[in-house]
Amino acid sequence: MKGRRFVQMSMVLCALSLSHIASAASLECTMRFNLSGWSVIYKHMSGTGVVTCKNGQTMKVKIESHGGGLTAGKSRIDNGVGNFSDITKISDVLGTYAQADASAGAVKAGTAQVLTKGEVSLALSGAGQGVELGVSVGGLTISEDK
Repeated sequence: MKGRRFVQMSMVLCALSLSHIASAASLECTMRFNLSGWSVIYKHMSGTGVVTCKNGQTMKVKIESHGGGLTAGKSRIDNGVGNFSDITKISDVLGTYAQADASAGAVKAGTAQVLTKGEVSLALSGAGQGVELGVSVGGLTISEDK
């Protein structure tokens, strides 16, 4: 009888732990950003943004994107939006995300990408101006702007 209660109690504790983990990973965070940059084989973009989470937390961030490939151009993204998934706390948004993109644009430029950093994903979208053509692979780094 004691063995059965131990198993039942263990199952209840495991269920409570799993529900806490599942609820902790459900923090919704969005980033508003502006980026500008250039590319000639090597691609570099930089900018700033603000991450806002549903729990009321906000963080100013710096964004740097570096990569290489067959690219040429200059572009700017204004009022871009990024949506994070699998976030447990606002600091989870910081770090370097793997990035690959293909772009072609003149005058009006745009971007739509999904980037990953371990379990965290970032879906980016935005529109702007510029001229760009090419394919690149690299990383996008988000750091706190103090």
